[in-house]
Amino acid sequence: MHYFNFKKVACDAGIPEDKLNELCYYIRQEFPKDDMMYELHVLRVCMAIKNGYVKLEDVIAANSITNKTADISV
Repeated sequence: MHYFNFKKVACDAGIPEDKLNELCYYIRQEFPKDDMMYELHVLRVCMAIKNGYVKLEDVIAANSITNKTADISV
C-alpha cells in the first residue's frame, strides 16, 4: 500500500531514480516501521527540492555524513 505519490513529485523535480532510492534509504532509517511517516517525509523532501528550497546534492551530502548508503529500490 502506498500513501503518497512521491515518485511523481520526484520525477517532476528531476530527481533520478538512483538518487531517489538513496533518499528513500536515508529516510527509511528514521521511520523503519511507519510506512506513512516514511512516505510523507520522502514526499516533503521531493517537494522541497522541486520548489527550490533545498538542492538534491545538499540533502544527499548531509545524510551521507551520518548514514551509510545502500542499494535499496523503492
